[in-house]
Amino acid sequence: MTIGIKGIQRWRRLTEVLQGAVILGIPFLKIGGESALRFDIPSLKLHFFGVTLWMEEFFIVLVAVIFVTFLIVLITVVFGRIWCGWLCPQTVIVDFTRFVDRASSKGFGYKLASLAATLAVSVIVAASLIWYFVSPYEFFGRLLSEDMGKIIWGFWIVLTGILFLNFVFLRHRFCATVCPYAKLQSVLYDNGTLVIAFDPERREECMDCMACVRVCPVGIDIRKGMSGACINCAECIDKCTEMRAKVKKESLINYSFGLPGEKRKIIRQNVVMISLITLASFAFLLHLFFSRVAIDMTVLPNQGFLPRTSADGTALNSYLLSFRNRSRADLTVKIRAKGERGEVSIIPDTILLKAGEYRKIPVFVRMEGEALKGGSGGVDISVESRQDERVDTITKKVYFEVPHS
Repeated sequence: MTIGIKGIQRWRRLTEVLQGAVILGIPFLKIGGESALRFDIPSLKLHFFGVTLWMEEFFIVLVAVIFVTFLIVLITVVFGRIWCGWLCPQTVIVDFTRFVDRASSKGFGYKLASLAATLAVSVIVAASLIWYFVSPYEFFGRLLSEDMGKIIWGFWIVLTGILFLNFVFLRHRFCATVCPYAKLQSVLYDNGTLVIAFDPERREECMDCMACVRVCPVGIDIRKGMSGACINCAECIDKCTEMRAKVKKESLINYSFGLPGEKRKIIRQNVVMISLITLASFAFLLHLFFSRVAIDMTVLPNQGFLPRTSADGTALNSYLLSFRNRSRADLTVKIRAKGERGEVSIIPDTILLKAGEYRKIPVFVRMEGEALKGGSGGVDISVESRQDERVDTITKKVYFEVPHS
C-alpha cells in the first residue's frame, strides 16, 4: 500500500509554522486569569487549560505520562518517524535555520549573519521554554524592570548556549546520534509501519542523478534501503518527483506502509494490543480527571481540646479540619456529622473558602441522647461544595470518645 503525495514540503512548512505559533503562543494564553499551560514552581501547581492540579494530585500527571507514552508507541508502530519529520521541535527549528547549512559555502559576512540569526532564534526558543514555568507577562515585566533574578537569568543563558551549539554544530546529526527516541523506533517497527522507501522493483528506472542523496539533510542514500538516520522529512520524495516529472514518470521514492513489494497486514496483533492499552489508559485518565473534587480535606484530633461531658450529659469532641480549595472560584462549604447510633451536630456547619485557599479550622462535634447509649464509636464528618451544577462531597470517619463520668 503506497501513498502518492506531491509537494510534501509545503505541507511540512505549514505544519511547522503552525506548530511554532502554538508553542510560542500558548504561554500568552490565559484561562480564568491563569496561564493556559504552566507549571508554577513556587506553589507546585500545574495550570492546564482552565484546571489547576496541585502537587497531591500529580498522580493524574503520572497517568497522563503513561497514556502519552503508549500513544507515542502506537503512532510509531503505525506511522513510523512521522513525528521526527513533521513535528519534532528539533527538526522544525533546523528547517527554519537552513541558512546555517548554506553558510559554509558563503563569505565571512554571511557566516557572521547566520550565527547572529541562530543566536537570536536560540534566545527566543530558550525564553519560550522558561515561559512554561514563569508567565511571559511576569518574565517581560521583570526583564524591563531589571529584576529577573539570578536563577531565571542563569537558566536563560545556559539554555540559549545549549540550543545555539546544537543548531550550529549538531543540527540533523542530533537525530541520528543523540536522540533516544530515534534509537527506540527501530525496535518498534514492523513490516506494516509507514516508511519512506525506494521501490527496488523499479531500480532499473533510476536515472542515477543523485538528486535524492544531495537533498537529504542527513546524507543517506535511500536507494540502498532503510536507514536509522532517516528522519522522514520527505525531501527525497519531492526531489525524485521533480526529476522524474521531466521524463513524465512517477517518483521511485514514496511513503509506503512497509517496504514496496512486501506482503503486510493492515490489522496486526501488536497494533491491536497497544491500541487497547492506550485506550484503557486514556479512559482511566479521563475518569481521574473528571472525578477529582474541588475540595481537599484532612481531619485530625484537636489536641488542644480534650473530649468532655457537660452537666446535661452532652458529649463534646473537637477536631482540626484542614481544607484546600483546588478550584479557581470561591466556594461555600457545608459541614455535616453523622453518628453510628444517631444524629450528632457540628459547629461550625458552613465556611467560605477563597479560590486556592488553604485553611485549618477547629470544629466541635456534639453527641447527646440516644446516640450516647453505645458509648464511644465512629462519626462520619462530611463536607459538601457546589460549583455551577456540580456537587462534590468528601467523607472522613473519625473516632468519637465519650468520657466516663
